Amino acid sequence: MKISTKGRYALRLMLDLAIHSEGSAVPLRDVAQRQEISDKYLEQIVTQLSRAGLVRSVRGAGGGYLLTRTPEGYTVGEILRVLEGSLAPVSCADGVGCCERADRCVTVEVWREIQAAVDGVVDHLTLADLVRRYHEKFGGRTRL
Repeated sequence: MKISTKGRYALRLMLDLAIHSEGSAVPLRDVAQRQEISDKYLEQIVTQLSRAGLVRSVRGAGGGYLLTRTPEGYTVGEILRVLEGSLAPVSCADGVGCCERADRCVTVEVWREIQAAVDGVVDHLTLADLVRRYHEKFGGRTRL
């Protein structure tokens, strides 16, 4: 399984919002500058996050984007799945798109174990955990 650029950037965007919002909307161009990501590319990503209800936009002066919940309310898995869809290494691992051999396939067990391990990490790590890691790593210095 490989996480796409959109998935990786979505997680960085959400972390940036969590760190820099301080109760007010964060302009996308500020996120783009800090993250060294194109504004246009971030617009595509934030549109998907907004449709999924993970962020909301604020228009006008002081406009930008806000999280719709506290950082504790988001898991890394939830954020990634908005952009990536299933995180299963193969389609039959989550029971979708199984082939005609599924009932006698031994390797499907391996794929399901891999999926369980990935889900175990991404579904138990929250955005708040990443914010905490950020502060531990960088303290008061702004790096993100």
